[in-house]
Amino acid sequence: MFDPGSRYYNLKNMVLKKADGQELAYKERRFLPRAETMPLLAEVTVIEGDRLDLITARTLSDPEQFWRVADANNTMDPMELTNEPGSRLRIAVPQAEGMPTFPGTGED
Repeated sequence: MFDPGSRYYNLKNMVLKKADGQELAYKERRFLPRAETMPLLAEVTVIEGDRLDLITARTLSDPEQFWRVADANNTMDPMELTNEPGSRLRIAVPQAEGMPTFPGTGED
């Protein structure tokens, strides 16, 4: 259902059985991790014109991993992270089991 790099990949598949017998598939709810418990890989300073996909391409070698930076900075809205040039962003070591590994993270 989801690509292995997705934040939803490791969530359980669930089924809701309606009164009429119809079954609806969905993923279990994803709870945001506590950023302060995530091991720090790096901190970066947002520059003018930065976007989260550019930051994750530089730090995690994958622009689609923007959600990891959002998690590491306790935000549900990734767009707010690059609104202010000069702000510092935490880049956490990827933690989810079964997720792709990234160069320089020490994960094999």
